[in-house]
Amino acid sequence: MNQLLKKYPEEIKRILAKYPTEQKQAAVMPLLHLAQGEIGFVSRTAMQEIAEITGVTTTEVASVVGFYTLFHDAPEGKIRLQVCTDVACDLRGAKEYLANLCQQLDAKPGETSMDGFITIEEVKCLAACDRAPLFQSQIGNELEYHENQTPTRTMDWLRSMSAALNGTPLRSSASIEEAPATKSTDGGGNE
Repeated sequence: MNQLLKKYPEEIKRILAKYPTEQKQAAVMPLLHLAQGEIGFVSRTAMQEIAEITGVTTTEVASVVGFYTLFHDAPEGKIRLQVCTDVACDLRGAKEYLANLCQQLDAKPGETSMDGFITIEEVKCLAACDRAPLFQSQIGNELEYHENQTPTRTMDWLRSMSAALNGTPLRSSASIEEAPATKSTDGGGNE
């Protein structure tokens, strides 16, 4: 145990110094970011260590990881796609857009593509309803919004990211032409 304390003693000290001694639990989220930055997810061991450091239970730390979509407790793809399908986004074609992406990536929401590169998730409210369909991408700790999307645009972006990050092209299970149509948000008809 105490892997974080051994590896990041100064960072942990700096994080804890931002909070009153009697409120160390306020440091849970910054410590989770530190732990996730290490291996791309928050391990059970890291949750236990953060609980010890902050004086809360491991269950409380795990509940924070489970509640916030930016924390993960298991390995995921290099790129995490979060597609909002809440009511307003659904009215702009988000569910069809998500289904199309899932078919092309051969992964259901919550799963990672066969090549281990992309994890796709269905989420509620990314606060950009008027620009749906949209997705939020997460690569490491970097977040980006991609608004007014079409399956073609998204798959093109994924291919370019795959080439940039892996040096290899992304392979999808269906070509764009074979994928089911989705509602267009720019007045241009179906894809």
